[in-house]
Amino acid sequence: MRRAELTFAVILGAFSIYLMYMAQIPPLQIGWVPKKGPGSGAAPFWLSLGMLICAVWIFWRGWRGITPQGRSTEPFMDTYTFKVVSVTVGSIFAMLLATHFVGAYVAMLAFLMFYMGVFGKVPWPTTIWVSFAIPTGIFFLFESGMKILLPKGITEPLFIPLYKMFVY
Repeated sequence: MRRAELTFAVILGAFSIYLMYMAQIPPLQIGWVPKKGPGSGAAPFWLSLGMLICAVWIFWRGWRGITPQGRSTEPFMDTYTFKVVSVTVGSIFAMLLATHFVGAYVAMLAFLMFYMGVFGKVPWPTTIWVSFAIPTGIFFLFESGMKILLPKGITEPLFIPLYKMFVY
């Protein structure tokens, strides 16, 4: 557990430094732009600096053994936790692969059906309702509200009647 905490702090710190560096590369600016306000890299830079401060704090507390995790010699993940994380990562990866072929909405529906119904053992009426409601809500939010088209793969013809309802 202690090693995991220290490793996470180092990775978080390195990622923070990388983001701070990327936030100041032209055309991004972290300083004040006259008559415009803060530069486009200001928010990412300062958020990354805050993240770096937190990483240093996490590392320091873990190194000194101030936190229970910093004093722990227990393994980071037991067998059950490893199974849950593996299934979660695997099913998200499968959803991302399926998005290319069947589109974001069908892949999302399949992921929710598997993750809630099969893996999570949520009652099927709830699983079915949520699995249809979330992709439907996201469809109307992105496609109609924000005019951002998500990939639909081979299911694109099924969405044509819905597009006719929206004015693009």
